[in-house]
Amino acid sequence: MADVIPTLPLSASASQTASQTASQAASQIASQIEQACRSTGFFYLVPPDSIWLQATQAFAQSKAFFELPTATKLQIERSAKTNCGYVPLGSEALNPNRASDCKEALNLGLANLGANAWPAELRSFQAGLEPFYHACIQQVALPLLRSLALSLSLPAAFFTARHQQNFCLRLLHYPPLELGAEPESSAIRAGEHTDYGTITLLFQAGQGGLEILSHGDWLPVAPKPELILVNLGDAIQRWTNDRYRSTPHRVVSAPVSAPASRYSMALFCDPDPAVEIACLPNCQNTEHPAHYAPIRYQDYLQSRFAATYGLPSRDDRAGTVP
Repeated sequence: MADVIPTLPLSASASQTASQTASQAASQIASQIEQACRSTGFFYLVPPDSIWLQATQAFAQSKAFFELPTATKLQIERSAKTNCGYVPLGSEALNPNRASDCKEALNLGLANLGANAWPAELRSFQAGLEPFYHACIQQVALPLLRSLALSLSLPAAFFTARHQQNFCLRLLHYPPLELGAEPESSAIRAGEHTDYGTITLLFQAGQGGLEILSHGDWLPVAPKPELILVNLGDAIQRWTNDRYRSTPHRVVSAPVSAPASRYSMALFCDPDPAVEIACLPNCQNTEHPAHYAPIRYQDYLQSRFAATYGLPSRDDRAGTVP
């Protein structure tokens, strides 16, 4: 996999410095990003050291949250209106043609981080995870979005101007599977899918199981705790007229000697709801016309949610905590 998924530095030049050295570094990083985006659609990113201290603390918070009784976690059940809150085990099917995924999740965003609606017994999780959420956005996501724009010969602020409020930090727990279970019922823990937005930052800890589709084969991606795994989503594929790849991926049961949980954290960096996703002018011509009609991102997102959840979430009821 080392040859398939490249490792790139997080370009300090993406902070919009004006020096010649910074400009040259930005061009070099942009070229490396372009190559990765046009091949696998995945690459590893070397993050600032401070991010990893916060990630370690966030993983501890995540484990503690998922160990709570289900009834406690359901006090902040996911809201269909905000996509924030707790997602119970078996309530999603990322591939609607398969059985429900064997995972539970906690979605965190501007709608429920910093809010006063959390029950008192859960506010420590809210307070503990909020700094990590903002650090990932400011120190990793926004600089990367600037480099992504440069890789497409766009103004550096093209994507950052369109990504101001739609960042979702998803904590994921895949419970241990019983040894000897039938592959048909347990091998796929999260169905094959593509992400919906522009980029995803994935932090992995402990057990593996992630696979990506490359040239028709499913290839395992082992966790690298010192690196962030970045992948592209459908929005950037539509913007670039399929030049950049939103690669299918899934989570399967990793071979282990004893049942074990898998924990991961994903920051989904999506366009703001009202942003129109339309083919970029420099990604189309008479020989390669636009493959997709323009669409407002919120409309595209809701179409994907409808397939994943099947029916509107129960928490549209009055009085539900987001």
